[in-house]
Amino acid sequence: MRNGGKRAFDVVDVLPNRFNPFRNVQGSATSGVARAEFLILNHFSVVIRIWSVSLLACAAIVAFSFLRVDVPTALYFWNVGHLRNPLNVAFGSTVILSAESAVILFTVLARLVRGHISVFGETVAIACLVSMCAYVVNDHVLKVFFGVPNPADVVHGAGHSFNFWMGSDNSSFPSGHMVLAGALAGVFMRLHKASIGLFSALLLIAAGLLLVGDWHFLSDIIAGAFLGTSAGILAGEGWAAHSAR
Repeated sequence: MRNGGKRAFDVVDVLPNRFNPFRNVQGSATSGVARAEFLILNHFSVVIRIWSVSLLACAAIVAFSFLRVDVPTALYFWNVGHLRNPLNVAFGSTVILSAESAVILFTVLARLVRGHISVFGETVAIACLVSMCAYVVNDHVLKVFFGVPNPADVVHGAGHSFNFWMGSDNSSFPSGHMVLAGALAGVFMRLHKASIGLFSALLLIAAGLLLVGDWHFLSDIIAGAFLGTSAGILAGEGWAAHSAR
């Protein structure tokens, strides 16, 4: 039996692939996994190249805005600053973060009670979580690092300049609101392509309100939108690759 078993394996090994069903099954499964991994890596490399070009373009636009547009625009819209009072209450970061926390808690409870949540529910939970994380990193790391005074301080005499490692969460660059909104939008844009137009319009509206209300300079808004959507798209890309396995 031992010799017969050995002989059988020898026959399987020497048969050509077209006459060897065992090797064909194993080979096709291995090649399928390898092809899927190759496609994922190739797609990710394309995304990285597009993002790198977008980063250079964004940096150029932010630099031009910082030097030429920010202060004149802030001074022009300063007279309508009274519009900020009611909007500060409705759209303050505390209110938005509280709402996102409530959404995450609700989806977790729904998952525990029902045993599952919908694909849309997963997207909402991921978007809120990424949005909150991006906001925290922006306000407690990036704003502190760049140290750009906010428009109110600049109007009252502060210099519009970078003060590295001298900022606070009250500094201006990049815009925390746009990071918050952009990260949430980026997840939806990546996982639900039909929502790109809707969230692009909402981001433009948010940017306009921040600019007209003198919450932020134009460079803050552009940088915050880019960072936020980058974080959201990256998270969505990672979740899509995870779901495809």
